[in-house]
Amino acid sequence: MNLLLLLLLPSVAILLTLFVKNNTQAKWVSLLFSAAQLVFSLMLLFAFQTERASGNISMMLFEQQLNWFQSAGITFHIGIDGISVAMIILTALVVTAGVLVSWNIGYMTQEFLILLQLLGAGAYGFFISVDLFLIFFFLEVAVIPKYLLIGIWGSGKKEYSANKLAIMLMGASALILVGILGMYFHSGLKAFDLIRISQIKLPVETQIMFFPFLFIGFGVFTAIFPFYSWVPDGHSSAPTAGSMFLAGISMKLGGYGCLRVATYLMPEAASVYAPYIIALATIGIIYGAFATVMQTDLKYINAYSSVSHCGFVLLGIGMLTKTAITGAVMQMVSHGLMTALFFAVIGMIYERTHTRVVRQMGGLIKSMPFICTMLFLAGFTSLGLPGLSGFVAEMTIFMGSWQNPGAFYRISTIVACASIVVTAVYILRAMGRVAMGPLPAALSDEKHKSSLKDATWNERIAAIMLAAGIIVVGTAPFWLNNLVSPDAAIIFEQLISGN
Repeated sequence: MNLLLLLLLPSVAILLTLFVKNNTQAKWVSLLFSAAQLVFSLMLLFAFQTERASGNISMMLFEQQLNWFQSAGITFHIGIDGISVAMIILTALVVTAGVLVSWNIGYMTQEFLILLQLLGAGAYGFFISVDLFLIFFFLEVAVIPKYLLIGIWGSGKKEYSANKLAIMLMGASALILVGILGMYFHSGLKAFDLIRISQIKLPVETQIMFFPFLFIGFGVFTAIFPFYSWVPDGHSSAPTAGSMFLAGISMKLGGYGCLRVATYLMPEAASVYAPYIIALATIGIIYGAFATVMQTDLKYINAYSSVSHCGFVLLGIGMLTKTAITGAVMQMVSHGLMTALFFAVIGMIYERTHTRVVRQMGGLIKSMPFICTMLFLAGFTSLGLPGLSGFVAEMTIFMGSWQNPGAFYRISTIVACASIVVTAVYILRAMGRVAMGPLPAALSDEKHKSSLKDATWNERIAAIMLAAGIIVVGTAPFWLNNLVSPDAAIIFEQLISGN
């Protein structure tokens, strides 16, 4: 399998979109190439599993490497493991669903779709990169389009939100760059290759010094407390597809970086800083849950709940057990699917009611049964209903966290578990108010009633794709666990050998 296709497909889609004659052609080009990315990602999953079943236990499969900037030790080195494959499939699903829900975009349609494809290309490149400089390069590729999507097609305080997001993420990138350069100059290799760096033991002093730069830098992308404030503002102002990508993919770049770069390459420092990571993650989980209870806007509800749910990812990484690390990756996949579906549904509701304020809605299930069903599915996934992806992901993290016998770890696990009760409060309250009861007076006149129509064909396909992923992970979690677990074991062994 040639991994370059993951970069080639969105690049060709961008070029063709530039030269099509009208918006309709641009939409179909973007949709067809997004679907091709999804098909290729599933083929990649099959090929990867076949290679592993044949006994190939290499850390990275389908590797390609060529000198890019030889004098600086920079190589174009790409490859995948099970964690990468899971993230690639998630990206393909969210990008395809994002194109579908953006079918009615009428302003600068071609430019919008180009930026969406560019975001996808940046995420694919990030997840397949094995060279640290390449990882940083693709991380930056995925930042600027977010600024433009919010600043041009956003709503509300879009300029403020776009600027805040760009400044905080660029600041986080600066921290990451310091950490990468620290490893480059102190490893003795004068190389950025992740595998080569992992095979040597970085000096403990170097790890202690530069680990915070990497973990906090990547942590900002995944809303680590207290550097989360870009999340609610960015999500609330972004267009629907932008919100789907920000929460579904962009926040996973941070979790992946915390695990693949910071924790894997600096195992001794990870053990030293683990209590601080767990403390911040636990605070983020509880704070995000209680902050969500106070929200009245559907987008803010999903945004603040994302702060809480991404705290579980950091909790799993901080616990440093194989099961918890596996759960952290499963939570990234689950949250990516759930929050993308949630934002897609919120966008559908807003297009029809022209409001996102919960108290201004009610009784929508009568006229929008499909949309409300998807709202219930996303909400139940968020609160961890058994049979859906949120349950298996969070349960795996809790089981892995409980394997640490210390009182601090047990208390942190119990506190994180308690957040589920708070989640149930705001999810059930919001869903009940939006879908149940009578239509409010503002929506019951003939003018508004005529606009309260159920999902269109493109919205249905997008929602069903994401819902299918949630149900498959929830009812058959073994395939994702089997995909991720061997690579989580490699990271865990690195942690053991480093200590």
